[in-house]
Amino acid sequence: MAKVKTAYLCQNCGSQHPQWLGQCKNCGEWNTLVEEIVEKSPAKSFSDRSKQHIINIIEVETFEEPRITTPSEELNRVLGGGIVLGSVTLIGGEPGIGKSTLLLQLALKMKKTILYVSGEESASQIKMRADRLTELQNPNCFLFTETSVEKILHEAKKLKPDFLIVDSIQTLQSQLIESSPGTVSQIRECSNEIIKFSKETNTPTFLVGHITKDGQIAGPKVLEHMVDVVLNFDGDRNHLFRLLRASKNRFGSTAEIGIYEMVSQGLKEIKNPSEILITKKFEELSGNSVAVTLEGNRPMLIEIQALVSTAVYGTPQRSCTGFDSKRLNMLLAVLEKRAGFQLGAKDVFLNITGGIKTGDPALDLAVVASILSSNEDIAISEHFCFAGEIGLSGEIRPIPQIEQRISEAEKLGYEKIFVSNLNKIPKKKYGIIVEEVSKIEDFHERLF
Repeated sequence: MAKVKTAYLCQNCGSQHPQWLGQCKNCGEWNTLVEEIVEKSPAKSFSDRSKQHIINIIEVETFEEPRITTPSEELNRVLGGGIVLGSVTLIGGEPGIGKSTLLLQLALKMKKTILYVSGEESASQIKMRADRLTELQNPNCFLFTETSVEKILHEAKKLKPDFLIVDSIQTLQSQLIESSPGTVSQIRECSNEIIKFSKETNTPTFLVGHITKDGQIAGPKVLEHMVDVVLNFDGDRNHLFRLLRASKNRFGSTAEIGIYEMVSQGLKEIKNPSEILITKKFEELSGNSVAVTLEGNRPMLIEIQALVSTAVYGTPQRSCTGFDSKRLNMLLAVLEKRAGFQLGAKDVFLNITGGIKTGDPALDLAVVASILSSNEDIAISEHFCFAGEIGLSGEIRPIPQIEQRISEAEKLGYEKIFVSNLNKIPKKKYGIIVEEVSKIEDFHERLF
């Protein structure tokens, strides 16, 4: 007989403690230890394990994983070309951001047998949302509103679906664990059973995960290690755009992003985000500039807005949306120390339009251009764009994949792009003027 004992598990990090503590020793969070019954199984002997043998890495045969292409090109891009058979994908995001909508649209448009399991909504609620999303109905899409993982896997083995969607993993519970749904032990046990089913039957599975107030996927961190792909669906709920990113992908790159727009009919794919993210201005205003950024292999043009004004309350304010505030402070220090612009006693507000968040260093040059434009109240031509990183000594540093950025700006009709003179630009004729600059002082003179 296996011994049953009581342990205290942290609901934040999943660490186990022999007795209750007010603060978790592993992650430092307070009041996160919950008493749970843990069943300790006897250790297996070496003879019980399957026989394996060592092999030279040169002798290992490689083959390309077969993929299933989905109707969503943005999802295919983020996944690395499609869904791999037997893969388990975890998708997390803010409440109401569109996780269930994205997966329901996928289930309705795929010409495959889909089992959509929901522990949060009734079948009638899902049907109402499906009628609103699309007129196309997949006759092979089956709904199952259940929270018991044993019943879910029993029905899945009978139906043998091509895809399994579970919304959400925090609502499931296993009869083997005597604790409430959403606890660390329940999430770990349920995820382990679903992953085992997916690998044995070669069924691609999507898991929806809730997130905490810190933006992390709720439950033990081991959940993200167990699955094959971890997708983050984020964006400002006050804006229409949603960004799908991969923070882990065993079958492809994690640099690609997918862009969607939330409309009344659901999520709409954005084929060319540059045309939507840039405001169509009727008149040129100071403080606006256009940056050429790169997300994965996709070049995008986004609009940077800056407002520089005299500090009213004595202490200057530094506020930015969609941009790293520490990097903004660094750029302001470089402008004051290296270029002589007096910005220490002024408020600086920075905004990336459309609710886009990016950490590309190539935005530096456009940020500086917007700040200088607002400070001197001189508008930048709407036909100019910028791509360059700024160093601590005030130099304009080169950026990768400059040819793709120039081609994207040329395609959208811009007349001039400012880049670093250290970039190795291919010698060919562009339909756009490539202005090479070396330092901030040189950049200021050529811009204004």
